[in-house]
Amino acid sequence: MPDLKSIQTEVDACFLYAKLAENEEDKEVASIFEQMSQIEKSHAAAFLEKTKLPPEAMPGPSFRARTLNRIGKLFGYDYILGVLMDTEKTLSNAILVTKKKNQLPVTGSETNHIKVLQNIIDNSRVSGSTIARFETRHRSVGGNALRAAVLGGNDGLVSNFSLVMGVAGATQGQQGVLLAGLAGLLAGALSMALGEWISVKSSQELYENQMEIEMEELQNSPENEMKELELIYKAKGIPEAQAKEMAAEIIRNPAHAHELLVKEELGINAEELKGSAFEAALYSFILFAFGAIIPVFPFMFLTGTQAILLSAGASAVGLFIIGAAITLFTGKSIWYSGFRQVIFGLAAAAITFGIGKLIGVSVAG
Repeated sequence: MPDLKSIQTEVDACFLYAKLAENEEDKEVASIFEQMSQIEKSHAAAFLEKTKLPPEAMPGPSFRARTLNRIGKLFGYDYILGVLMDTEKTLSNAILVTKKKNQLPVTGSETNHIKVLQNIIDNSRVSGSTIARFETRHRSVGGNALRAAVLGGNDGLVSNFSLVMGVAGATQGQQGVLLAGLAGLLAGALSMALGEWISVKSSQELYENQMEIEMEELQNSPENEMKELELIYKAKGIPEAQAKEMAAEIIRNPAHAHELLVKEELGINAEELKGSAFEAALYSFILFAFGAIIPVFPFMFLTGTQAILLSAGASAVGLFIIGAAITLFTGKSIWYSGFRQVIFGLAAAAITFGIGKLIGVSVAG
């Protein structure tokens, strides 16, 4: 029998898909979101019926769902689409477990919401250009961007908190802590930014090189590339004769053939290559610095035990907020995730503080 958590997950998905539909300018894509919202609503109703609870027991959108909606209002709903797609695996697993417990037949459309979404696209009168735009947004960095923001702030906070506490333990919170904290902030943020820049740039260069090779193959050996197109279509279940005809038609337009081969054979989405490596590096720098400044800030005005305690308190609050923010992706309890983050962060800082204390005593002795 489904539990209330499963029902809440379905209700939240219904709510968020509805919000995506309301704020989508493309009517065809909005129709897809609206259909997904109705599917999630029907799943929630079915789950509620199995629990033998009255219809009025249906919960409303959770705090997590309402928070995601607020993020969508502030930063755009593409971010929410990325997060929402990440929850589909959870939804699929919940339905699958319920089916097995009740010994009910399992079908793809009932146990895999992503397939349901694809079925809606395939069976709707949606233009090819609209599907391409939707799939690009489906694979967009929406969810990843939010996750990167949370984890980037967490890296900055935990690493610099530990560094500051280590130096504070060695110096009793006196001179040197502020300098070490600011140095740690800059070093960490610059390292993160450089790493992000290299990651994005190297990926772009790799994909661009692969695309150039594919174009050379298309120009030098169009017959072989046409055969590859034919095989791609046959793999999709298209009859051999029709696949040959489609491949021959597409190969007449080298630009279109190249675009299709890059997507189908190499698995590269050309739109994703347009991202700015500098922009990614800048965001990485800012996010790391935002977390790293929290434990340093009290030492800008205070010293000694008072500064150490205030730094630890501010960092604990920051850790709790980050832990709570992580629940946007995991769906876990805010209190559990928040306090878990606080415990781990304080433990790391306590260890470095103790080591710093021992080093300080040894040096003084």
